[in-house]
Amino acid sequence: MRTPKAMIVGLVLCPCGLLLTLVGTMTPSWRQVSLVPEQPSDLVLEQGIWDLCSERQSSHDRRCGQVDELGYFKEVPVQVARGLMPTSLVLTLLGLVVATLGVRCWQEEPRHPVAGAAGLVLLLSGLLSLVPVSWYTHELWALPAASGSTLAAGYSLVLSYLGSCLEILGGLALTLSFHRYCKKRRAPKYPPGPVREPGPPSTTRAYSNPWDVLEDERDGRPWKSTLPCDSDL
Repeated sequence: MRTPKAMIVGLVLCPCGLLLTLVGTMTPSWRQVSLVPEQPSDLVLEQGIWDLCSERQSSHDRRCGQVDELGYFKEVPVQVARGLMPTSLVLTLLGLVVATLGVRCWQEEPRHPVAGAAGLVLLLSGLLSLVPVSWYTHELWALPAASGSTLAAGYSLVLSYLGSCLEILGGLALTLSFHRYCKKRRAPKYPPGPVREPGPPSTTRAYSNPWDVLEDERDGRPWKSTLPCDSDL
């Protein structure tokens, strides 16, 4: 039996979402701060949920582990992202393991309830990562920053947002397995038909045209013909 298309879509989107979310969680570029007053014009500060970095665009001199002088890490959106993003990654890994056991492409038929349960787990993991990303985006301009500087969303925030959406779509695709399972359970079951006992082979001759029938009658072998002829009328 072929693997349903919904399961294939789920198994493709969810690992991609996991990879994007992992990169977005680990890299320190959720927000970029540029044109900081009393600082070089080419200096860009990158703020993540784990680290703070600064980079000179002219010389590409990058330094991480900067001191948090403005209390950026103490903000609620950052603290929530620190807790929910790793939890989402763990749930995604768990959901992919369960989905692999449910799809089981090497068997004749997949386990639709197991695949559906994996879809619910992956859907939950996508929502857990989407909540802090959306909250951080909403509070992007309210988080501590030097007065007069320019703020912009970083690539880590964009990757986390895309990864969350892919996990949600993949989880929804796998939850369609519940529909296939219920549809299969509601299908009517017919009793097996009677089994024919083996009998003697048939000696009936097949004729391709009416001239063969007439030829048998001329030879005196009308008993071998099973089709009605003019002589039988």
